Amino acid sequence: MKIYNKLIFAVAFSLMLTSCADKLDVKPVDDVDAITAVQTSSDVEAILTGAYDAMSSGNVLGGDLQRDAELIADNGDIEWGGTFVAPQQIVSRSMLKTNDQAQATWLDSYRTINIANTVISNLGVVDAAKKARFEGEAKLIRAWMHFELVREYAKTYQDGSASANLGVPILTTPTAKITDASFVARNTVEEVYKAVIADLSSAETLLPAKNGFFATKFTAAALLSRVYLMQGNYDAARQAANRVIASGNYTLTDTFDAAFNNKNNSTEDIFATQATDQDFVNELNTFFASASQQGRGDIIINDQHLNSYDVSDERGNFFYQSGDVFTAKWAVRIANIPLIRLAEMYLTRAEGNIRVGGTSVGATPLSDVNRLRNRAAAKLYSTMDLPTILKERRFELAFEGHRIHDIKRNKQTIKKVNGNTTLTYAFNSPKLVFPIPLREIDANKNLIQNEGYQ
Repeated sequence: MKIYNKLIFAVAFSLMLTSCADKLDVKPVDDVDAITAVQTSSDVEAILTGAYDAMSSGNVLGGDLQRDAELIADNGDIEWGGTFVAPQQIVSRSMLKTNDQAQATWLDSYRTINIANTVISNLGVVDAAKKARFEGEAKLIRAWMHFELVREYAKTYQDGSASANLGVPILTTPTAKITDASFVARNTVEEVYKAVIADLSSAETLLPAKNGFFATKFTAAALLSRVYLMQGNYDAARQAANRVIASGNYTLTDTFDAAFNNKNNSTEDIFATQATDQDFVNELNTFFASASQQGRGDIIINDQHLNSYDVSDERGNFFYQSGDVFTAKWAVRIANIPLIRLAEMYLTRAEGNIRVGGTSVGATPLSDVNRLRNRAAAKLYSTMDLPTILKERRFELAFEGHRIHDIKRNKQTIKKVNGNTTLTYAFNSPKLVFPIPLREIDANKNLIQNEGYQ
């Protein structure tokens, strides 16, 4: 076991970059009463800022979605040492339909969608110069939330028939008050994916190539690459990833550790939450960091994971010891949370190229993977195959919220030793799907509960 030793400390910094200082005057609006009285372009801009704020809440992309994707997929690489009931149910694959994390993530995701829908429905009052950008940003946010919801609360795309399996409700109009029309049914998985792809494709066209730290056309392309990868549409996935890489807007940081714990976006951040010491939640720090780094120390990294790296691989050193061992990715509380990194695009392009075969798009899989290996000072490969690429995804993207989704789309099995018993969960086990929150089922009789939670 190798431990990464680094002086890590919290730093306070401004929410906005200097180039976007004017946006400091835009107060986010994310409550229903405020968003119903829209009169000016500035009103819509405030609502759009509120959509970003809602999306980065702790229950969504502020950390809990990523944390739960790692917990529910665990095969012994980590250990949960916390006392909160909801994460304990998730890591033990014993969730109840009353799980309060399942409820909170559902509610905050749909709250974000509602805010994005309000922006889209009020584009008529937006200044002409800003209209396309606002529409693109709102569609991207709406698509991102629908995508996370369908991945968490429904069967994975390649489990049976996506056109028959129930996904989540698709909402495209704002709700200011509850009426009969509010009691929506679940769309199919296929319908949700089509809606997500349509929104992201539109966003990629509407958004500029550069937009400060807000979403760009390449954020949309990067998200499309994730969606296509989950579908098994590997050609589209590699093409989307290649558009991001070929843009030249992003470069890998010189070292692996430089991609994390930053007060501003790194050179490889395609999209990241923006931190401020006044209004910021970092649930990844809360659960993955030790008490000495302002966390709870709830998620401990086990030797099984630490020993999986090559001796020279600096990614295997990116841990620190504070009694137990913790990942150093989330060791600073007031720091941006990278949500999409360029490194992921290289891995997606490599996987798409090797699965499709023939002439590679952009670069060969060997070149793309070795680019990341070289940065990590790991021994370079001489040949490349699919299992190696999937292994590299684990090394590069560990504890960033990809684990359960990679397991599901690759139809892998989770095996975890528990005393003298080995617990086994197939990729399509109902225990790996979150329950539709009980309060939603009780309030809306048109919603059908997931298997195993009736």
